[in-house]
Amino acid sequence: MRLTPSRGLFVAAAVVVGALVAPVVTAAPATATEYPSWQDVQRAKGNEQTKQTEIARVQAALEAAQAAAAAKSQAALVASEQADRAEAELTAATQAATSLQAQADQAAKTADRAQQRAGQLAANLYRDGSSNEMTTRIATAKNPDQLLYQLGALDQLSSTWAGVMDDASVAAKTASSLHDQATRAEDERADLADAAETKASAAKDAEAAADAAVDDTQAHSDELYAQLASLKDTTAKTEERYQLGQRVAAQKAEQLRKRQAAAEAAAAASTPTTSGGSGTSYPSTGGVVVDPAGAQAYARSAIGAYGWGSDQFSCLVSLWTQESGWRANALNASSGAYGIPQSLPAEKMSAAGADWRTNAATQINWGLAYIKSAYGSPCGAWSHEMGVNPHWY
Repeated sequence: MRLTPSRGLFVAAAVVVGALVAPVVTAAPATATEYPSWQDVQRAKGNEQTKQTEIARVQAALEAAQAAAAAKSQAALVASEQADRAEAELTAATQAATSLQAQADQAAKTADRAQQRAGQLAANLYRDGSSNEMTTRIATAKNPDQLLYQLGALDQLSSTWAGVMDDASVAAKTASSLHDQATRAEDERADLADAAETKASAAKDAEAAADAAVDDTQAHSDELYAQLASLKDTTAKTEERYQLGQRVAAQKAEQLRKRQAAAEAAAAASTPTTSGGSGTSYPSTGGVVVDPAGAQAYARSAIGAYGWGSDQFSCLVSLWTQESGWRANALNASSGAYGIPQSLPAEKMSAAGADWRTNAATQINWGLAYIKSAYGSPCGAWSHEMGVNPHWY
């Protein structure tokens, strides 16, 4: 997938600030939305009141379509992260089971050697006197000094034999214990293998559902923006930018309201609040092209629409390098922030385009609009980022 804007330069940015303008539609299929027809649009243009009603209807259909796709994309993101976590757990369990089995095998060999040594020593101690072994020599000794010496030697050999037997017993118990641990580890590995396979299949299904919803939503969004432009005698691009600005402003207001409420609750509980943070994991989300250099190139080409120059681009590079490393699949496992600009929650970026989960350009458009609305410029956002701890913007 190339880094091409999914819904135009500005559409993607709208989602950044707060995805609370559009009603959240759960996993309902995009086809459940009732889309206005061009015939409806043409009829409405003859009467101002009817036209305003139709504009509201088109806007509602647009928001519903975007919300439906956003819900499925978010589900796909979660399923992908869960599948990756299950695979990591399986890898760790496999390594543990393999290591335990190797230890058990080695312990079994040690136990065998200890038992063989004990058996050989016992045979030497108690063998028939015809071999002129220690017991025979003791029984036939006539010199008292020789007798005492040989009795001492026998006592020493007996002690050595007892020690060898103890070593053999310990080695056998160790081997048995490690074998039991290896068996349990293999059972756990098998269970995790089943779980990983199930989650991988679920992630694949979720991604397929999200991709279908994104394709459907993008197709309808293009037409809905064109209908708005016809009703308002503007252009589709103008309507995309206007809708983006409206949603970003509303999202920002909701974001500030929630942050203030959280701060007040934390103050009442005497608990410090935390926010932001960089992506710490990278889900293997299907369709994502991770291309930091390409993402930066696209961002450089996009900032001019906001009146920003190279000085602001430098701040933007620093900001998103710290937040995500310019990786389109960067996910903060603790907060859920996602993408190059680390949108929180991730699905806010749906206002910029239905393909926010996989398209770096859509994420960048969303991020630029958010920065413009919240901080005025990338350097303003970077200054805030570095002025708080933990860092966030």
